[in-house]
Amino acid sequence: MKQDVCVVVPTIREYDCMRTYFENAREHGFDLDRLFVLLVTEDFCDVEAMEQMLDEEGVDGAVYDGSRREAWFEEQGLSAYSHLIPAASHAQTSFGLLYMWAHPRFERGVFIDDDTLPHEEWDFFGRHLANLDRTDEVESVRSDERWVNVLYQNADEHGLYPRGYPYSAMDEAVETGRSELSDVVASQGLWTNVPDLDAVRILMDGDLQGQAQTRTRHEDFEGDFVAESGQYLTVCSMNLAFEREVIPAFYQLPMDDNEWDVGRFDDIWSGVFLKRAADLLEKDVVNGYPLCEHNKAPRPTFDDLNNEVPGLELNEHVWEVVDAVGDDADSWTAAADAMARAFAEGDFSEWNNGAFLNHCGEYWLDWLDCLSEIEESNAEPPRDAAVADD
Repeated sequence: MKQDVCVVVPTIREYDCMRTYFENAREHGFDLDRLFVLLVTEDFCDVEAMEQMLDEEGVDGAVYDGSRREAWFEEQGLSAYSHLIPAASHAQTSFGLLYMWAHPRFERGVFIDDDTLPHEEWDFFGRHLANLDRTDEVESVRSDERWVNVLYQNADEHGLYPRGYPYSAMDEAVETGRSELSDVVASQGLWTNVPDLDAVRILMDGDLQGQAQTRTRHEDFEGDFVAESGQYLTVCSMNLAFEREVIPAFYQLPMDDNEWDVGRFDDIWSGVFLKRAADLLEKDVVNGYPLCEHNKAPRPTFDDLNNEVPGLELNEHVWEVVDAVGDDADSWTAAADAMARAFAEGDFSEWNNGAFLNHCGEYWLDWLDCLSEIEESNAEPPRDAAVADD
C-alpha cells in the first residue's frame, strides 16, 4: 500500500509516546507503511534520538528542528516565506502542513500531541481514516449561541467548557438532531483524563499547575457528532485527522512569536476557519472517537494565563469576522482568501490587541502565496536534501 498519510507531531519532550501509537497500529492490523511521521522540534532537542526512535520502530519519517526548517525553506526556494512558522510555538505544526503540500502523495494528515496516548480499544489511525470516509448518519448539535461545546454530552455533570470556547457563548441552550454525512474533511478525536481547558477555567477549577481537577472519562463521551452548519466549535490539534484539501484554510497563525504576545489560540482559531470553510463548501467535521488519553505535564497555570490574556478578547470575536465573509467561495483557497483579507483589511482597534488580527491576515495571505508557489513546483521532484523521504 502506498504511503499516503503524514503524521505531524510537535514535540520537545515525550516523543517516545509515538511508540505506543505504533504499537496500537500493529495490534489492530493497521499498515504502518502508509505513515510518514514528521517530528517538529527545536534546535535544543535531541534530533538523533528522535530519528533513532523512528528507525527502531521501522517507521518512515523525518525530524525537523529550527535549523532544518530554515534549510528546507531555502532548498525549496521558499526562503521569503520562512517567517510563516513562528519560533518556539505549538503553531509550528504549520510546517507539517507545508511539508504535506510539497509532497502530493500525502492525501491526509494526522496531528498528535506528545502528551497523549491512544485508547487501546480503538484502531487509532484506522478509526480516524475511516471517519474521513464516512457517509452514515450521526448526531447533529446546535445551540442558540451558535457555538457547540464539544464536551456537551455530559456537561450537566462536569460543567466543563474547552479551551477557546467563548465566554459570551456559555450557558447556551443545546438542541440535537440527526445528520447525514456526505463529505467529511476532518475527524477530531476527544480526550480523557486532563481536559483541554484554558487557564481561567483551570484556575476556577482550583489548580495552579495547569491541571484541571475535574477529569474527563470514557463515560463522558457517547459517540460521534457534528456541529450543524452555521455553528462553531473548538478544534484541538492533539488528536485530529484531516484531508489535504483543507490546508489553505487551516493555517495555524503566527502565535507566541509576535509583538502582541498573543499565544495559545493557534489550533482554536484555525479550527474556526476550518469550520467556516467547511460550511461554505458543504463539508463535514466529525467529532468524538477515537479518544486519546491526555496526560498534560504540570506547569504553572499563570504561565498559560499570561500567554492567553492578550488574545482573550479577540477570541470572543474572531468567529464573527469570518462568519461575515466568503459566501461566494467555491474552493478552500477562495474561502481562505476571503477570511484572510477580512483580517488583513479590517479595523479592529476597538478590541485589545486588535492589530494582531491584521498581522494574522497578512501572514495568512503570505501562506496562500506560499502554497501557490509550492503547487506550481509540485510537477518537479521535491528538493528535500535535509532528510530522505523514501
